[in-house]
Order: sequence, then C-alpha cells, then structure tokens
Amino acid sequence: MVNHDYSALQSRPQHIVVMGVSGAGKTTIGTLLGEKLGLPYRDGDDLHPQANIAKMAAGHALDDADRWPWLALVSEWLGERPAGGIIGCSALKRSYRDLIRSAAPDTVFIHVHGSREVLEKRMHERDGHFMPASLLDSQLATLEPLGDDEAGTVVDIDAAPDVVAGTAARWLEQH
Repeated sequence: MVNHDYSALQSRPQHIVVMGVSGAGKTTIGTLLGEKLGLPYRDGDDLHPQANIAKMAAGHALDDADRWPWLALVSEWLGERPAGGIIGCSALKRSYRDLIRSAAPDTVFIHVHGSREVLEKRMHERDGHFMPASLLDSQLATLEPLGDDEAGTVVDIDAAPDVVAGTAARWLEQH
C-alpha cells in the first residue's frame, strides 16, 4: 500500500463532516481520517442530549425539533476549531448541512454510503450503540444527497476502513 503524505492538507484549515446514515462507519472513518490529516475527531453522537438518545434507543426516529439543538452543537464544535476538525454527523438534510456551515462556511462533507444490506448488517453487528437497525429505513428516507453546489463527495463503504479513509483523504487533497 502506498503511504501518502497529507502535509499539504495539514497546513490549511479543514472543517470536515463525515456524514451518512447510522451504520455507515462515520466514527471509524472519521477517526482514521483524523489520524491521516492530523485533525481532532469528535463523534457527533456524543453531543446528543440524553432525551434524543433515549428516543432513538426506544426505536423512535428523531424529528427536526429534536435535531436542531443537536445540529447547533455540531456546528458550534466545528466553528470553535480555527485550525480545523472532523466531526461525525448524519447531516441527512440539506437544511441540516446549511446550519452546520453557518459556523464553519468552508465545511466539506464526506458522505460515507453503502447499500441498505451492508448498512443493516453493520448495524446488527455492532455492540453498545443506542440506534437500533429498525430506524435505518427512516434515516434512508430522510437522507437528501449532497447537492451539486455543496462541497463534498460520496465514498462507498464497501471496502476496508483504511481504504475508505484513504479515498476520502485523496479526494480532500485534490479539492
């Protein structure tokens, strides 16, 4: 495997959201990407209020009223990092991504995405996460793809995590 030098990326601020539905590997890819780029990674799930976590754990999808305060915290976290940072956040709708960009206008979105079958399999295999696989369909129904005018790319998750993170890092390097 080729070892890439991402020092050029490290010399300029990077505000990155690793986005996608539950089970897409946002935490894994975000952590690896942070290591490659020398940027701090934060799991956006850690910013959810306990009421959101309890609602999802009970099998109920969040609505916009639940999401807006959480998304404001995600946006705030990015905005507080002038040198850059990476956060994992579903960012399912354009309006959610717009809110995130309000604090960090240069935010780039790496949409980690795969087939429903791959996502569901991953959700069933992980331990200790509050989001049940029964909510996958509601997330897929809510998901709005990145618009042509949004800075970002879609990365297929049907590869080893290091390959997925490497693909994302190379895209960032080229854009």
